[in-house]
Amino acid sequence: MIPLICESQFFPSISVSAALGRPIAAQDVLGDLVVACAPVDSSIAEGGPKEWMFADWEEYLLAPQFLHPYSAGLNANAPEIFHMAVRLHPADRELSPPEWAEIAERLTRVTGFAPAAEGHACRWVALQAGPGRLDVIANPIREDGTRARQPWPVHEALRKECRLIEVDLGLVPAQRRGGRPLTGHLPVQRPVLPRPVTELSPPAVAAQLATLMCQLADETHGPIASVRGLVEQAAHRLEELPHSYGPAAGHRLELIARRLYGIQQDLKAAAVDLPGERAARPTRMPAAPHPAPARRSR
Repeated sequence: MIPLICESQFFPSISVSAALGRPIAAQDVLGDLVVACAPVDSSIAEGGPKEWMFADWEEYLLAPQFLHPYSAGLNANAPEIFHMAVRLHPADRELSPPEWAEIAERLTRVTGFAPAAEGHACRWVALQAGPGRLDVIANPIREDGTRARQPWPVHEALRKECRLIEVDLGLVPAQRRGGRPLTGHLPVQRPVLPRPVTELSPPAVAAQLATLMCQLADETHGPIASVRGLVEQAAHRLEELPHSYGPAAGHRLELIARRLYGIQQDLKAAAVDLPGERAARPTRMPAAPHPAPARRSR
């Protein structure tokens, strides 16, 4: 699980559009995309949060700023809407809505938006709009006008909590702590394209090429896995750098690693469509009958 702190915005529409990957309209209903949110008052809008239009969510998130216009202090001209996201490993299982809600509550708790020991919390909403991704959008101004007390650095607190969530939910860890080594530490093995043999049948040649593609897509010793492992390691190193440039570059490398993983899956799918193991076996020709022994004439 990789955490990412996105750029703060003045309006929730920019953060929500980034989470959905598309523009958002005031009358759009987020529905089941909302997996969790801070406790809401029924007087804010009619119906439950899953029935709210985006205009209701925008009013809900911006209300603390209108109720407490002087709470920003010296940062009055700075954007207030906080946006963080987490992304799962491509090999992770699909999580249920209660599990996504648990992750959202733990992330907001560790970042100071929903402190367990204090009565006044911030307003936030968690969206699960894409596979393996959760976005949390919050206003750091609390209901009483004070600002949330966030740990420093926030990204380090998120990273530690993500490691704990991986263990509790049985997810693939971002950095292996045992078992199979990181793919970047494995030696690179370059499969050799088999030379054409005229004696082989077309299915046998196709089976050889299918074996080659399986070697390319191999998660343990394949060359693409080695490249993907190096990219993932570079992404983890960048995320440890200051937030001014490190996490954004790390996120870009994570997307590159995901595309490499997609290439591996495409190679596996192409290999499955080719003749399999039986085609690779040489076809045995029936043995020629032995000539009958000649009879000796008397």
